[in-house]
Amino acid sequence: MARKKGPEHWSLKEGFGVFAPWTDTYKSMRGRNARTGVWFIMPFIIGFLVFMLMPLIQSLQFSLSNVTLVPGQGYSLVWNNFQNYKYAFGFDTTFNQNLLDESGKMVINTIATLVLSFVLAVILNQKFRGRTLARAIFFLPVILSSGVLAGIEQTSQTFNMLAAVSEETANSSGINLSASLQNLLSVSGVGSGVFKIVFDMIDAIYDVVMASGIQIIVFLTGLSAISPSLYEAANVEGCTAWEAFWKITFPIMSPLLLVNTIYTIIDFFMKSSNSVMEHINTLQMNSKYGEASAQSWIYFGVALAFIGLSALIISKGVSSSEN
Repeated sequence: MARKKGPEHWSLKEGFGVFAPWTDTYKSMRGRNARTGVWFIMPFIIGFLVFMLMPLIQSLQFSLSNVTLVPGQGYSLVWNNFQNYKYAFGFDTTFNQNLLDESGKMVINTIATLVLSFVLAVILNQKFRGRTLARAIFFLPVILSSGVLAGIEQTSQTFNMLAAVSEETANSSGINLSASLQNLLSVSGVGSGVFKIVFDMIDAIYDVVMASGIQIIVFLTGLSAISPSLYEAANVEGCTAWEAFWKITFPIMSPLLLVNTIYTIIDFFMKSSNSVMEHINTLQMNSKYGEASAQSWIYFGVALAFIGLSALIISKGVSSSEN
């Protein structure tokens, strides 16, 4: 028996029909909504075509060539048969190690960010006194992480002094609680691998909180859109709060989980403070533009691979929840 195409899926012909006035798709409400979405993202499309497309193509050319600076004439490109990529995978051990480390950190930080932002969104969605102030406080990391706080961390003498005092205080005590507890658990043989991941999340709590503002807003928007009548009906049927969460809240919120996962992965990979980006910037400063471009494209490919894998796994979970 042939499987019917769901109403949410469009064929390629119907997709083109959105912009063809003589088609039924163009006149339908879904067609109007699709065109509205395209107009909404049109500023980004124009900005990408005008400002980013040519540098992207140029970077790809650099990655496939030997780049030589020519005084007074710019640069010259000579095809090198993928030597820049061979250098990145076969000879640049620093790049490979940094890429592996940052990928592991990305997985840990993404999981921690999604869990923390979802829990906080559920809490902030409750009715309590001072809820507006609490929501504003949790949105502050978005403002602070937009570049202002990074500049303060690097240039502020007060910030550096406080960080030095904190580090000196920890060293003078002679006790590192996180490391000591981790060593104790590893000696006892109680799930050392799992506890290492947990302690890595704890050590990265500052970065996790700073990166969770947008995700909280996305989850909070989805939670606010859930009709209270669904919970009232579940309560009448005798469902507990835990059952209502897994039967109502989570299935409805699961599509937003995919959105936040993709956003979190991209946000982590775009941080200029990670070791891969620092290594690529070092190559650029040393005029190794071909090697830097190749490693940038490898880094981009790894990010796309994680996004695709996450989208595949979560989309299956979303489909099963909807069914």
